[in-house]
Amino acid sequence: RNQTTKGIWVAEAVGIEPFTLVMDLEGTDGRERGEDDTAFEKQSALFALAVSDIVMINLWCHDIGREQAANRPLLKTIFEVLMRLFSPRKTMLLLVIRDKTKTPVEYLAQALKEDIHKIWDSVPKPEVFKKAALSEFFNVEVTALPSYEENEELFKEQVGKLRHKFIHSIDPGGLAADRRGVIPASGFCISAMHIWKVIRENKDLNLPAHKIMVATVRCEEIADEKLRCFMLDEGWLELEAAVTSGPVRSFGM
Repeated sequence: RNQTTKGIWVAEAVGIEPFTLVMDLEGTDGRERGEDDTAFEKQSALFALAVSDIVMINLWCHDIGREQAANRPLLKTIFEVLMRLFSPRKTMLLLVIRDKTKTPVEYLAQALKEDIHKIWDSVPKPEVFKKAALSEFFNVEVTALPSYEENEELFKEQVGKLRHKFIHSIDPGGLAADRRGVIPASGFCISAMHIWKVIRENKDLNLPAHKIMVATVRCEEIADEKLRCFMLDEGWLELEAAVTSGPVRSFGM
């Protein structure tokens, strides 16, 4: 139950044609970073969406329908910032349901797609993309895998079938068939470095942890209450009235 990936790892996908790079991102809810360090998960998720043709998102079956565990706030944040920072491109969002249960996959897929569309519709968009549909930026597919611990053989079989989808993924009908804004391989490193620099410098992703936001709001409420009491204080009202007629001799004595 420890963190298995730290940061972002990149490698060539063995046995996948054409040449394909795979990025493995640190999980979005690891206890190692805790609740006070959520900036990196937003930055890395946005980076993946900005540079990848296909983004796989692992979701535990029992987390579908939940708010934080299903990454709804994270998706909303990166959708909003993505629209503002980068040019539109077409990305495949491949949602992988892990440890699927007896609930029909079709029902789960419908629920997930509805959730993503609701998130997209709720995101503030730049004027140029005000009426843009989710389908203009993303394709969404859902697949499911059984539990590795309960049925290892079936799990490996299903993973093999999923892996096969990545072979010739840019061919017509493939996962990344209608990608746009393709960067030549020779310019990928420079492009990725520039994108990461833009993401790191964006302040909207450096959101404070929940308890910090709560403390900030509470402090503002207390300050407003104190100011309200001060403005109604009889001594202050007398002083305010006296100032209008000239210097107050006893002030500060």
